[in-house]
Amino acid sequence: MSIYQNVLVCVTKQKTCERLIKAASKLKARNGNLRVLHVAKNSWNILDNSRESEALEYLFKVSKSHNADMTMLRSDDISRTIAEFARENDIDLIVLGQSNNEQENKFYKRLCTLLKDEINIEVIS
Repeated sequence: MSIYQNVLVCVTKQKTCERLIKAASKLKARNGNLRVLHVAKNSWNILDNSRESEALEYLFKVSKSHNADMTMLRSDDISRTIAEFARENDIDLIVLGQSNNEQENKFYKRLCTLLKDEINIEVIS
């Protein structure tokens, strides 16, 4: 298992993403940085959905308990936004959750293409 200085965890609006934050915290160097990122499409109205906003608030608290900063951004190009955020923050490793969803698999492939092997990606099941 490799240890990384700057780790980015990408989360959705689900409480189950807590497992990704916990897993990523174990991959971070003792003096490293852990960042948590949620990118919402511009058309998504998360504040009017109490379940989704509650989940994001929960993930914010989990992030804090792991000494991680959580950032929420809006973009219609989620893959590009994650890649740009990772480069701007000198990220060594991006942690994603595994999905059987075809659309999310396209997202993963596009993210890999955008990163061009510059940043490692680990998918957690």
